[in-house]
Amino acid sequence: MSAVDLTGKVSMVTGATGGMGQVIATELARMGSTVVVVARDTARGERTRQRIAQDVGTDRVEVLKGDLASRADLLRIAETFTARHDRLHILVNNAGAHYRRRLVTADGIEMHLAVDHLAGFALTVLLLDRLRAGAPARVVNVVSESMSDTRQIKILPWRPRPVTLSAEDLHDLHHINPEQGFTPFTAYARAKLLTTMCGYELAGQLAHSGITVNAVHPGLVATGIVDDFLPRPFKPLLRLIQRALLTPAEGAQAALRLAAAPELAGSTGQYFVRDTQSRSPEVSYDPALRKRAWAVSSSYLDPTHHIVGQ
Repeated sequence: MSAVDLTGKVSMVTGATGGMGQVIATELARMGSTVVVVARDTARGERTRQRIAQDVGTDRVEVLKGDLASRADLLRIAETFTARHDRLHILVNNAGAHYRRRLVTADGIEMHLAVDHLAGFALTVLLLDRLRAGAPARVVNVVSESMSDTRQIKILPWRPRPVTLSAEDLHDLHHINPEQGFTPFTAYARAKLLTTMCGYELAGQLAHSGITVNAVHPGLVATGIVDDFLPRPFKPLLRLIQRALLTPAEGAQAALRLAAAPELAGSTGQYFVRDTQSRSPEVSYDPALRKRAWAVSSSYLDPTHHIVGQ
């Protein structure tokens, strides 16, 4: 990957102020790309910029301030980007979060849905014109294998338990991850499933456009999210478990490969588990359900759609 030359290219990476995202942003900058990172905290974003500049030896990072859980901030991020750049060549929707209890955003959306799906969906749609101008361009959605099995502990030989999703769930954004029966890990997995499904749908819409859209599970990486997944009885084993996980640098390689490897230039509408092309849950291949997922996700950006209180 070090031989890839991205000089003159523009990339955007979310979730880049730490962990795997910071590695992705650093390596794209090392390849020559201008890298735009989104940070909720200005100071943390600036520290990220300085750290990457020091690692790479030149300052190729821009910081856009914004909260990915806020629809207004997402609109502002896209507006600022389009004012500064006429092209976007690589978009890595890496940001992810896991919450231990059900939270709702200021827009009235369940927090996993907002951060783990709608943020990346919104930025991709809002920046499509810049991606078209930058074609050949690539969109990489970092997802999770949890959508294929929502069991947090898999030491027993039971069958995998894929996350569920029905047409009724997709009638309105408020019906996704409702309070009744809410489980944080399942809510996280469902948001990642929606990202995968909408990625498939967008890849079909953009066929022959020069824009590729793929999803990747990077493996089990030692990040704060994985720490948070661990059930309380296993917390004393955290350090031992972390030793068996991938480092952020190792986990970043799969996303970087999809973002920049020449041999994957034509790959689109695919799901990868690390470097291996795989199958996502069967429900994700239902064309009608994918269209419903796209439609309800698009309502997030409809200025006539008043989300709060519906």
